[in-house]
Amino acid sequence: MTSPGQPLVEFRGVEKRYSADARAAVTRLDLTVERGEFLTLLGPSGSGKTTTLMMLAGFEAPSAGDILLEGKSLADRPPYKRNMGVVFQNYALFPHMSVAENLAFPLGVRKIKGAAAKEKVDAALALVRLDGLGDRRPDALSGGQRQRVALARALIFEPDLVLMDEPLGALDRQLREHLQAEIKRIQRALSLTIVYVTHDQGEALTLSDRIAVFADGSIQQIGSPEQIYDYPSNAFVAGFVGENNMLSATVVTRQDRQCTIRLPGGQILHAVATGDIAAGDDVVAAIRPEHVQTGDNQPSRCNTLDARIGELVYHGDHSRIRAELDGGGSLVIRTPSRDGIAVSDRLPIGWCSDRCFAFPVPDITGVSTGNRI
Repeated sequence: MTSPGQPLVEFRGVEKRYSADARAAVTRLDLTVERGEFLTLLGPSGSGKTTTLMMLAGFEAPSAGDILLEGKSLADRPPYKRNMGVVFQNYALFPHMSVAENLAFPLGVRKIKGAAAKEKVDAALALVRLDGLGDRRPDALSGGQRQRVALARALIFEPDLVLMDEPLGALDRQLREHLQAEIKRIQRALSLTIVYVTHDQGEALTLSDRIAVFADGSIQQIGSPEQIYDYPSNAFVAGFVGENNMLSATVVTRQDRQCTIRLPGGQILHAVATGDIAAGDDVVAAIRPEHVQTGDNQPSRCNTLDARIGELVYHGDHSRIRAELDGGGSLVIRTPSRDGIAVSDRLPIGWCSDRCFAFPVPDITGVSTGNRI
């Protein structure tokens, strides 16, 4: 058992290289997973998140460092002795077996058979709300039902840890959202520890207790969904998680956590200074579309600019505006739909300085401009 205060899983200085002269797929990874938490590894393709999960599962070996489970190294422990349930995107069910036989398979490996196995299979089917479908073959089920079977199989032997690699990636949006709620329900009901890999920012924000954002083989930021979304630590996180307007600017002054910046058109703005920036540095300023207010409905002591409506798209409960700034550049605004504005209209806009973050210019690819309508 895990000692009080001891994480369930620890990555200590873990690296992974697929050849001696190859770039590290994962570099200098220090990460803990607490018992009972839902931790999501979030990042674009090639960021190192799936490699991290595969090393934890035992399907890949670290090139350096160590991974501990309940304080003990996993270095010499094969996958089948790690007591971890694994769920993949492609279900990985045995097509020639019934649903019940698929669920009983990991029990048989553990010498659990007969009435005890049947009891566990029935309980697992009830848990994922597939009662009565035990006799069906996987090809007679929908994609969502097959993924529930895969989840039930990963849980049936009561693992210490459940690992999920893009488990909902092949499903349509409505079904994906439904299964997100099911996974969270089961995790809370059983107090499961889950490490979940995805590139879907919305999925990560919905499911997680904590999110580790990966890029170029390392963690860029780790924290609660609220911390990741509201207080990104760098330009990559700001551009990758959710949507952000990313404006090029130059620092005029900095004092502690506050700074003034100048846009290419000469406008002066106030922002939260993040990272190693000083007067004269080029920076990226990030402001989320929903934090930009328009017209007379602007917060006090905010940054204010004049803009022209370059594009206006109606989305029912809200409209999206592409506002073209004087002197060049544009940003997207998400605002409640209203009448009385049209393309080419002049529009005063503004936002509070604590909603605007100035970051060093990133050296990581994939930062979004945020200017999609």
